[in-house]
Amino acid sequence: MNMTPDRWNSTCTYLDEVFGQEDEHLKQLMPRAIEAGVPDIAVSPSVGRLLQMMVKTVGAKTIVEVGTLAGYSGTWMARGLPEDGMLITIEPEPLHADVSQREFDEDGLSDRVRIVREVGLVALPKLLEELGEGSVDVVFLDAIKYEYPDYLPFAKSLLRSGGLLIADNAIGSEEWSVVNPAGSHPNRDGVDRFNRLVADDEDFDACCVPIREGVMMARKR
Repeated sequence: MNMTPDRWNSTCTYLDEVFGQEDEHLKQLMPRAIEAGVPDIAVSPSVGRLLQMMVKTVGAKTIVEVGTLAGYSGTWMARGLPEDGMLITIEPEPLHADVSQREFDEDGLSDRVRIVREVGLVALPKLLEELGEGSVDVVFLDAIKYEYPDYLPFAKSLLRSGGLLIADNAIGSEEWSVVNPAGSHPNRDGVDRFNRLVADDEDFDACCVPIREGVMMARKR
């Protein structure tokens, strides 16, 4: 079935309405963040619901997120953790980290969230040394898209057997799509390479859910 842009947007709106029901805190989180100067690029409510469901499905206690932004996706995931669980979320931009910290505090999640204020490729090797291999249940990537292939070795080492690697923007964004020609955008090339690396890796069972801008999910064997 061919899907026009208008029909695709309507479908995404439908999915958010039916499967992405937000409470008042989640509804107001991004409007508050945008007013504070944070870009309007968070995951959709239906993707947030998917993330929370995956966290609960694997019984996650430790999550590493690369790319906090304002804490919208992190709030969905942290709410899926047990009381002794921990979301470690990486955000180098001071404004974004400050806004997300306020949101986590307001939602009563401070004891379950730790913000690492460094770039992903600096923070990830430090976390691997700190936490050890096979110590993390879920790794969620939603940061610099052309760096996804560089995040992959650290994410793979951090994940336990049966853990989930999840990546947003697995099929595109407003600026690019994986079906565009190679070389047309660095993020397109980085994500395409990342997708193929994960799909071809015998240590992962991988798929992509074509919701919003694509969510790649891979279970470590």
